[in-house]
Parts: sequence; structure tokens; C-alpha cells
Amino acid sequence: MIVTLDGDLGAGKTTLVRGLLRARGVDGPIKSPTYALVEHYPVSSLYFYHFDFYRFMNHDEWDAAGFSEYFRDDAVCIVEWPERAGDRLPQADLALSLAYDANNRGRALVARAHNASGERCLIALAGVAPTRN
Repeated sequence: MIVTLDGDLGAGKTTLVRGLLRARGVDGPIKSPTYALVEHYPVSSLYFYHFDFYRFMNHDEWDAAGFSEYFRDDAVCIVEWPERAGDRLPQADLALSLAYDANNRGRALVARAHNASGERCLIALAGVAPTRN
């Protein structure tokens, strides 16, 4: 599964991933991959990778880093700043957009499924019928 996270600096992307991993039972430090570019967390029988491409200056850095090897059937890849990888990044199953909500002093989340896997994920998380686009 590939999940992309979109939002300005400070929108809560890493905090969302941290909460997801804690809910899945991950103990210990859960750090931002801003400098390492990727952090790996074993979750059940899956490989869970948290990417942050904020520091990419161009799309060719994706190729040089060899990240295509991580995107496979037994992995969950959550990607912050996906646009910095350009067309190298495979199509996301689920796209999440976070924004600061000044009226509620919190965050607003918009989730979009791009395929059947993304739809199943939304249904499991929210219990509602998703919109596909």
C-alpha cells in the first residue's frame, strides 16, 4: 500500500504517522525521516516505511537513492512530500492532505482513494463510503 501525505510544514504529517504507528503497537522512538529520508518499522508481517522527500532537489535523487526497491507487495509506504519524487513514485493507493484549521485550532484531513485498495483502507478507517478520483 502506498499512502501519500500532503501539507505545509507543520501541518502534522509526521505526527499523523507517529499516531498510526503507536496504534499498531510500535514502541520506542518514532522519528521524522527528514534527514535519513526513510525510517523502517516492523509492523506484524509487513514492512512499514516512512519516507520524507522534502530534501529532494530534483526527481533524479529518487533513482540515486534506490527507493523503488521498497515499494513492493509486502510493504506499506507512507510518503511525505511525494511531489518531490515526481513521476518516479508509483501511484498512491490513498492520498491524505492535512491543513491547519485556524477556526478549530486543529487540523483538517482530506482523504482520497485512487483504487480499490485505497477504498478498502478508507472504509476500514472511517466506516464510510469513500470518493474515488
